[in-house]
Amino acid sequence: MNRDAPQRRRIGVFGGAFDPPHLAHRALLEAALAELKLDVLRVVPTGDAWHKPRRLSAAAHRLAMVQLAFDDVPHIHVDTQEIARRGPSYTVDTLRHIAAAEPGAELFLIMGADQAAALTSWHDWQAILQLAIICVATRDQQSKNGTMFDAENLFPERFLHLSMPATPVSATQIRNMIATGQSVQTLVSEPVARYIADHHLYLSN
Repeated sequence: MNRDAPQRRRIGVFGGAFDPPHLAHRALLEAALAELKLDVLRVVPTGDAWHKPRRLSAAAHRLAMVQLAFDDVPHIHVDTQEIARRGPSYTVDTLRHIAAAEPGAELFLIMGADQAAALTSWHDWQAILQLAIICVATRDQQSKNGTMFDAENLFPERFLHLSMPATPVSATQIRNMIATGQSVQTLVSEPVARYIADHHLYLSN
């Protein structure tokens, strides 16, 4: 082994609607940075979420909340390419863009277990596996006791599992709580909670 050879940059990619970003997102990002020893972790807010059954909040709001939620986390870079891109947001296009901008880098695509289970339904999913290692955040003993995902059964060498504590919180839960007048102060960061209140987001009609 050539010890003088330059180390390949390790780049994490974590996409999502972030409608809103919450403390479980932050815990995942911090765990990924530590476990994967990433040089940078790109947080990519979704643009046109073709797979979502509901209309997302305006991209400007979601981007602002992401910046407020993760601004103080070292090595986080908020990547706006999907918001800027016209048409549906496909993860494979995002990875290709990063790979072209960072030749030689190792890419690590971070996702939850539910996304990993559906990966074979994603646009051009085989290319995604060629571009990045899939890093699945599994809660409790899912990775040890559960069955492997379909894509993982086919390409086990392209998968890693991140150890995550149980974080029973979701953006859907937060939106529903706000709509019914409940406090979400323990589920999102203080700047995000203030932004939601200031802009009257997620209030029921």
